Amino acid sequence: MNDLQRHAFEIVATRRSDPADDHGEQARVLAGSVHAGDHEAAHSLAALFTRVAVTAPTDLATVYDGATHGWLGSPPPGAKVNAPVLADTPPDDAFWTAFWSLVLDPTTGSDPADITIRTAALTGQLAPELRDSVAAVALAFPGVADAAATGSPIPFTLAALAACPRGSLGSELHDLVVVNGFDLEVLDRNALALTALPEPLHYLNSRILQCHDVWHKVGGYETTVLHEVAISAFQMAQFGHHYSSMFLAVTLTKVAFEQPFAVGLILDTVLSAWAHGRATPPMLGVEWEQIWHLPIVEIRSKLGITAYQSPHAADLIEQLGAA
Repeated sequence: MNDLQRHAFEIVATRRSDPADDHGEQARVLAGSVHAGDHEAAHSLAALFTRVAVTAPTDLATVYDGATHGWLGSPPPGAKVNAPVLADTPPDDAFWTAFWSLVLDPTTGSDPADITIRTAALTGQLAPELRDSVAAVALAFPGVADAAATGSPIPFTLAALAACPRGSLGSELHDLVVVNGFDLEVLDRNALALTALPEPLHYLNSRILQCHDVWHKVGGYETTVLHEVAISAFQMAQFGHHYSSMFLAVTLTKVAFEQPFAVGLILDTVLSAWAHGRATPPMLGVEWEQIWHLPIVEIRSKLGITAYQSPHAADLIEQLGAA
């Protein structure tokens, strides 16, 4: 990447909205161009994905719906997300220094815990005013307002999961956490000071920390590198998850500039999972504690959920790394 490319990227990522702009159509055209083999279009699409993470969250659903249309050939299912029109808030120079440091670091992606922490830190460098836009956008997604109105989620316990019958969601979740040495919640919600966030962001971030692995199981996402990318798009399609939009912006930017041969793999994964999330009934407010004694297949039937159909082998990246 040269300075000119970086400058052009930042212009797109920080451009303020204009009433004449149709960012969904821009995303559709760019995704179609990338599909046809235009590598420069991949840079611009990555910049547009970054824009909805760092400057204009209100355009998130419009951009990802448009990109899905351009890449897959048809718009994703699900009702249009009517996000409010709010002022854009571009990031400052300090943010861009941290962003490029993460994107261009050759070790980025090799340690899942490291990229999680560093991506979360990036969101902390954005203008505080952006949180109001992120919150307003989240409330535009189906089911978010009702789920958030239930209050702060009560933490799950390993004891409750261990008491579930073999073959149930609770039992499978227990084994996933114990066998892999995972935390029951991905990160410590108290250490992250989530209570300082405006609603519904406190609820949303607490809920996804405790339900991330539940969604893996029920949604049909494996715990592999490629499917961690996929489930980020799924989460974003369910409620506009801001961390996921930042993670996907970093991922596509890194791939577009440094691993262009993998752009198709990433867009296949991200946009198929976005479409899956848009087609899936809202999972945010499901009272999992009331049904996790049931088998996953029965839960899917009960809730109208279809498992994710991955366009590539879930462990493809691991296979390539071992080759």
